[in-house]
Amino acid sequence: MDGDIFSGIGNGTQVDSKVLQTFHKSFVQVQNLLDQNRLLINEINQNHESKIPDNLNRNVGLIRELNNNIRRVVDLYSDLSSSFAKSVEASLEAESAGTLKSDGKASQKRIRYG
Repeated sequence: MDGDIFSGIGNGTQVDSKVLQTFHKSFVQVQNLLDQNRLLINEINQNHESKIPDNLNRNVGLIRELNNNIRRVVDLYSDLSSSFAKSVEASLEAESAGTLKSDGKASQKRIRYG
């Protein structure tokens, strides 16, 4: 993984490699769940079209698994969003705390969001 992917966010905020690894891991988990959901949906559709009672009964469990996967995807995205916001906030705070004018006084740096 390249460390320069998010090397500059907003006002040149640096994002460390640990944060990037966490994001990468979460996105891989999300993609795996979405791939699994695609397979589940295909099987559910095949079972539904077959109209075989055992296959239709099997769909109940498959739909539960699909719903659980969707819940996990939502949780992962929520965690990602929260982690990203905290990371950017911490980086911005560190950046503004370390900003000094040449005369040794801290500069009044205003950060705009949005």
